[in-house]
Amino acid sequence: MTPSLRVITLNIHKGLSQFNRRMVIHELREGLRSLAPDLVFLQEVQGQNERHAVRFPAWPNAPQHEFLAPADWQHAYGRNRVHHHGHYGNAILSRYRILSVENEDVSSHRFERRGLLHCVVAVPGWRRNLHCVCVHLSLHERGRRRQLDAIGARLEQLAGRDLPIVVAGDFNDWRQRATRVLEDKLGMTEVTAADGRRPARTFPSLLPFLRMDRIYVRGFTVLEARVHRGPPWSLLSDHLALGAMLKPA
Repeated sequence: MTPSLRVITLNIHKGLSQFNRRMVIHELREGLRSLAPDLVFLQEVQGQNERHAVRFPAWPNAPQHEFLAPADWQHAYGRNRVHHHGHYGNAILSRYRILSVENEDVSSHRFERRGLLHCVVAVPGWRRNLHCVCVHLSLHERGRRRQLDAIGARLEQLAGRDLPIVVAGDFNDWRQRATRVLEDKLGMTEVTAADGRRPARTFPSLLPFLRMDRIYVRGFTVLEARVHRGPPWSLLSDHLALGAMLKPA
């Protein structure tokens, strides 16, 4: 039986450093692997970008979620935004078998495309399958409210059956309303706020003061939660990586 689960979430800023000056996707791959996670939730993942492939000689031939995943891992990609040079969205990388994938369109308007990437994962030795949702919520308050309602509607029945759930990503939630919504509707806990504090600061990466990135869980005990600060993480995206070690309750 797998006794615990290490989860990481990161907005990878399309594999570019802050202000888009450097390609950092290779350093990101090494950094993520150094954390030895079991599940990785990624936002702003480039499935394809022909312009960057021309600009950066070492740009990977594979989509970023495939490039970042170890060879024996499974991965799922939710394409949300299509543009002239390609497309991008959210992704989940999993050490364990992914049983199903669904990407729900929760865009609040046509200029800001958003999706809820929902995967069901079979963790060895667990009696119940794990439900994982990767999110990147709207920059606008009204859009975030609708998207939080969509998360609640999608997961309410699963929570009622006491199934294990992880919802992670970039919530763009500087008003800190997501925690109250997910606690009330789904009985979830944010991993860095499990002891009663507010969620951790993760943005911007060089001097974080906004609490943007979150990992919400149900059906787990939080053994450890931390923001990965300083080099190399402060140089690999405009967000910092957030991680947690979880034990099934």
